[in-house]
Amino acid sequence: MINFMRAGVVAAAFTIGATGVAIAQQASTFDAVRARGVLNCGVTTGVAGFSNPDSQGVWRGLDVDGCRAVAAALFGDATKVRYVGTTSQNRFPALQSGEVDLLVRTTTWTMAREASLGFQFAGINYYDGQAFMVKRSLGVTSAKQLDGATVCVQPGTTTELNLADYFRTNRMSFRAVVIESIEEIRNAFISGRCDVYTNDSSSLASFRSTQGANAEQYVMLPEIISKEPLGPVVRKGDQKFFDLVRWAFFAQLAAEELGVTSANVDQMLTSQNPEIQRLLGVTGGLGQMMGVDNRWAYNVIKQVGNFEELWERSITPMGVPRGINALWTKGGLMYAPPIR
Repeated sequence: MINFMRAGVVAAAFTIGATGVAIAQQASTFDAVRARGVLNCGVTTGVAGFSNPDSQGVWRGLDVDGCRAVAAALFGDATKVRYVGTTSQNRFPALQSGEVDLLVRTTTWTMAREASLGFQFAGINYYDGQAFMVKRSLGVTSAKQLDGATVCVQPGTTTELNLADYFRTNRMSFRAVVIESIEEIRNAFISGRCDVYTNDSSSLASFRSTQGANAEQYVMLPEIISKEPLGPVVRKGDQKFFDLVRWAFFAQLAAEELGVTSANVDQMLTSQNPEIQRLLGVTGGLGQMMGVDNRWAYNVIKQVGNFEELWERSITPMGVPRGINALWTKGGLMYAPPIR
C-alpha cells in the first residue's frame, strides 16, 4: 500500500516552507540572479532527452535547453547556468529554499502545487501522460490485465496518486515498490523486482531509448491514464522573473511558427515581417519592458534554437513523435501568445 500519510506530512512541510520563502523573497529573484551572474537551475539527476550529462559531463536535453534559454534572455549568454540535479523528493524544497532559482525537470503543473507550495508554472514545454511499461515476455497487452501486479513507482510524484486512482477505479489490486532514485527504479524493473514500471510516457520512452539492443524487450501499454503537463516552475512573488521564464519559452515557439532558426536568425534581422522584427528586437522595445536587452529573443534563438530544434535534438532520437506537442498550426497544442 502506498503511504499517503507520509505524502501528507511532506506536503504540510512544503506549505510551511512556502510561507517562510514568501517572507524571504522580498528581494527580487531577477535581480539576485543577475547580480550573481549565473542561473541556478534545478534539473533531474539524469533522464535522457530531458536533462542528462553526456560522456563529457555536458548537460543536454529539452529541460536543459529551457534553462539555457532563460540564461540567454537574461545575460545574453546561454552558458551562464549551474545545473543542480534534483530528485522527485527534494526538488520542491530546493526551489522553496532558494537553492535553485528555477525548476525545469519534468514537473507536472497541478493546482495543489501552485495553491499550497508557493509556486507558479511559467508554461508547458511537454504535454505528457502517465503510462505503463512491461517486459514483452509477460504477454500483457493492456493495463486492464495488470490486476495483482507489482508496480515500481517513485514517491512524492503525481504518478503515485494516479496509479492508486487507476487501479481503484478499475477494481484491480497491485503492490507498489516505491523507490526514490530513477536509476534504482529502472534497475529494479530490469531485474524483475516488479512486473510493471509506471511513469510519464516520456520518461518510459527515455528509459527504453537507453537500452540499445534490449529495447525490444520492453513494451509500453496503450493506455494513457492521466494528463501530465510538464513545465518550468518558479517561486511566487517575483513577477519579473516569472515573465522572463515564460516569454523565453514562448519566444522559441514563436520562432518555430515564423520559421526563424538558429541557422537563419542573423539573416532574419533584415526581414520585413513585423512579427519577426518585434521578436528579434529590431522594433518594439519589448526587451526593455522586461528589464533585458531588446535582443533577448534573438539571443535565445541564436544560442539555443527554436522549439523544433530543441525537439529534434533531444526528443526525436528517443523515437517519440511530436503528436500533441506540435504547433497549433499543425494540429498540436503548442501555442505562443502574440509577442507584441
